[in-house]
Amino acid sequence: MTTASRTPLAPPPAVEKGFLGRYSFVILAVLLLLVLPLSLNIFRLGLAAKFLSLSFCAVGIVLTWGYGGILSLGQGLFFGLGSYMMAMFLKLESTSSGSSAQALSSFFGSNLPDFMTWNSVEELPWWWEPFNHLGFTIPAILFLPALLAFVLSYANFRRRIGEVYFSIVTLALSAILAIVIIGQQGVTGGVNGINDFSTFAGINLDEDKVKVGMYYVTCVLLLVCVLVGGFILRSRLGKVLVAIRDREDRVRFSGYDPAMFKAFIFAVAALFSSMGGAMFTLQVGLASPSLVGIVPSVEMVIYAAVGGRLSLVGAVYGAVLVGSAKTFFSENFVEYWMYFIGLLFVVIVMFLPDGLAGLLDKLTARKTTPVPADAGAATAGAAK
Repeated sequence: MTTASRTPLAPPPAVEKGFLGRYSFVILAVLLLLVLPLSLNIFRLGLAAKFLSLSFCAVGIVLTWGYGGILSLGQGLFFGLGSYMMAMFLKLESTSSGSSAQALSSFFGSNLPDFMTWNSVEELPWWWEPFNHLGFTIPAILFLPALLAFVLSYANFRRRIGEVYFSIVTLALSAILAIVIIGQQGVTGGVNGINDFSTFAGINLDEDKVKVGMYYVTCVLLLVCVLVGGFILRSRLGKVLVAIRDREDRVRFSGYDPAMFKAFIFAVAALFSSMGGAMFTLQVGLASPSLVGIVPSVEMVIYAAVGGRLSLVGAVYGAVLVGSAKTFFSENFVEYWMYFIGLLFVVIVMFLPDGLAGLLDKLTARKTTPVPADAGAATAGAAK
């Protein structure tokens, strides 16, 4: 094969090219930090915070799926880990701070979370003990899911397991974690999850001003994740990642280790998902196995698909749009809202394969593409 006949590596698409251009991040920041807080009541703002917590996962999926070619159907695994680790800290703090749970535990002569007392657990498990300390909980949320993701993915990619099989592996791991959580009811809360806590480091999470503050914290962390993702994609790492996505064999022959690059970006996505899970628990006051299994993991992929799998900013819009649509349809069409959501997904897949970001790219390209003045003359000359 000659050099001229080889298929060149596709260059990495410019991050957020189109989609309102380089101002897409600024527009997103203005919407999240100014427009929504000023236009929504405290209840709706809490719903927005919930959707934004889920969008952490969508941003990570854009990195892995859109630019890395790795379709993970198990991001709920890492979202759930972050959620449960935060819930463990909150539950232990609530148990030791004079809450109703602590009163119940004292009645039974123990200092355990209420669900452990109900299930006749006599001693706090050893792996719960470190979550008595915020100084351990925060680093654990940031590093343990990322480390787990790196080890699992590198072991798979090192053996050159195909993307389809890797998707099945991640899906299975997510389902396994949900089954384990439900089965170990005495130490995980089972199907009810972990709930009944209202303070974080002594701060009352039920106060309106605290809810608004948590919303802003969620927004800032999300914007930081988008910036980090954009920095990665613009760096040499991002270029190699896209090259691996398009022609992994040529990258390997060039001396790179594709498994290392793919495992790293997968770990970054796991970190984002874990952060989203922790913020979700703070906003909603619940860690549940329903957020870990197959269904939420697939929905997270849908968020990225709706927003555009090549757009970090679009993933945020996709998560908020899908979440808002579910809320609107469920409130106004109680019996039929699932059909509306299904129709929305079918329309996106069939007619908008690049998501909302791709649609806006096409619209802005049509408006900004200049038409040469001598185009008609050139066409006529060609016809002659």
